[in-house]
Amino acid sequence: MEVFAGPLPEFMPERAPDDPVRLFLSWLSDAVADGLREPHAMTLSTVDEVGDPDARVLILKGVDERGWRFSGHAFSPKGHQLAVHPRAALTFYWPEHGRQVRLRGPVTPGSDQDNAEDFLARTDTARAEALLGRQSQYLADPAERDHALEKSLALIGEAPSLVDSAWTLYTLAPTVVEFWQATPSRVHTRLRYERTAYGWGRFRLWS
Repeated sequence: MEVFAGPLPEFMPERAPDDPVRLFLSWLSDAVADGLREPHAMTLSTVDEVGDPDARVLILKGVDERGWRFSGHAFSPKGHQLAVHPRAALTFYWPEHGRQVRLRGPVTPGSDQDNAEDFLARTDTARAEALLGRQSQYLADPAERDHALEKSLALIGEAPSLVDSAWTLYTLAPTVVEFWQATPSRVHTRLRYERTAYGWGRFRLWS
């Protein structure tokens, strides 16, 4: 099967901004403008207590000079893993544009206010499920889950401002950000940003 057969955006690293946040937001805006599916989806990679890797797809909650944000339950596998090893990697891939962004760095939890605001911005069902605090646990009977979810939804109806104290808005402050632009010739273009004491350094990489 032929890959990268369609028209792809041009990427000229020498014209890239000094800050990777600006370049990332430009690429994300391109994906949104062109109607790419789930442009905010990303893969979060962590390691567990014994160093085994784990990964799952999440939604980007925001990005600015402080870092890239995502949310999750502190009692979930990713929450436990980040508590033990508070470092992670994020991967974005927009296949229609032949673009990939990879970043890694330390992860910090948000303030109580940030966590609460993110939690209350979720749908009623999403909040109700989070309040159960049983993500990724074994499920013997779906009826048990449905009954618990119904009770949790009723609780939210009675107390709409209820917040799960374990819900967390995380921020990954990258030390490395790499931008990858595919080309039909397979001689791809890669630009790597590395954080230094004096700001961001930029480096071209072999494809």
